[in-house]
Amino acid sequence: MSELSYMEKLLDGVEVEWKELGEVCRFINGKAYKKPELLEKGKYPVLRVGNFFTNDKWYYSNLELHEDKYCDDGDLLYAWSASFGPRIWEGGKVIYHYHIWKVIPETEIISKKYLFYLLDWDTEALKAEHGTGSTMMHVGKGAIEKRLVPVPSLSVQAEIVRILDAFTELTAELTAELVARKQQYTYYREQLLTFEEGKVEWKVLGDLAENLDSKRKPITSGLREPGNIPYYGASGIVDYVKDYIFDGDYLLVSEDGANLTARNTPIAFSISGKNWVNNHAHVLKFETYEERKYVEYYLNSIDLTPYISGAAQPKLNQKNLNSIKIPSPSLEEKERIVNILDKFDALTTSLTEGLPREIELRQQQYEYYRELLLSFPKAEVADHD
Repeated sequence: MSELSYMEKLLDGVEVEWKELGEVCRFINGKAYKKPELLEKGKYPVLRVGNFFTNDKWYYSNLELHEDKYCDDGDLLYAWSASFGPRIWEGGKVIYHYHIWKVIPETEIISKKYLFYLLDWDTEALKAEHGTGSTMMHVGKGAIEKRLVPVPSLSVQAEIVRILDAFTELTAELTAELVARKQQYTYYREQLLTFEEGKVEWKVLGDLAENLDSKRKPITSGLREPGNIPYYGASGIVDYVKDYIFDGDYLLVSEDGANLTARNTPIAFSISGKNWVNNHAHVLKFETYEERKYVEYYLNSIDLTPYISGAAQPKLNQKNLNSIKIPSPSLEEKERIVNILDKFDALTTSLTEGLPREIELRQQQYEYYRELLLSFPKAEVADHD
């Protein structure tokens, strides 16, 4: 029996009550801190919305608070301001901030994990219907407590959780695999692009590539005619336009100092075909694919800070770009290095064949089945009042 037919059978004729979230769980606000109360060091980490999702910058507190202002491993939390969504916390005992709720389920009615999946499923609809605030959207406690959700029996909840857990665990395993492969990629890139002194000839970039910066030019947004030609800037595609300047295979290198320092995106990247490039990226042309990709991998592996100049608007100007020293082994060795790194690159970054693509597909699969499992008929809603 397929997974889909099994789930259809699982939900066939299931009795479900639609209840307000306020009936099946409690939402407890965290501690509201003023900035001077947030310490660089202290007894308890303070979990803010930024830490909840992506930010590693932590503050601390020495305050001893009521127990409901702390959360610990296994607690269900919900960020309700600026960023939205639930999370099962696994970061140890912390004080959670006012913009986060601790969610306490009525366990005789609803399980914690089923509630987590319900909240996750409902997040986008909740924001669309009840989100307020122009600069920092938030959802009020009253709005979420009135939210109607489907509540089947605990046994059906457990089976839904089992199925959705299987999908999330697979995604987590693939994500862990991606992290490991990226570390492996970085290690091999460093090994392959590090040469003993005297074992390889060093050349400046200006001797390895033809610089085509004189042909690039910006198009102000008001004058751009929409089309299907990629319009490139410092870190990738900015827009799609009607006309093109270049047609072929090129290496673009970011000119912006801030982008070069932050390195949130590759500072050198290859492009192919018809394209338009503005004046925030240098345009380099090489004789062979292997030479272009070799230089791309090398530039993305080194610190370019010494080549950045200018105080008000720091950038990598053409003179400094041309002066970057590149180790230049034989073409055969470059081909060998590029062949190895291309495989790692495809595995760790490709959206068509690598792990990122596989993770995306698994996430889509999870969302599809979550929708199937939680979209109970709403025939009972009219009788709720």
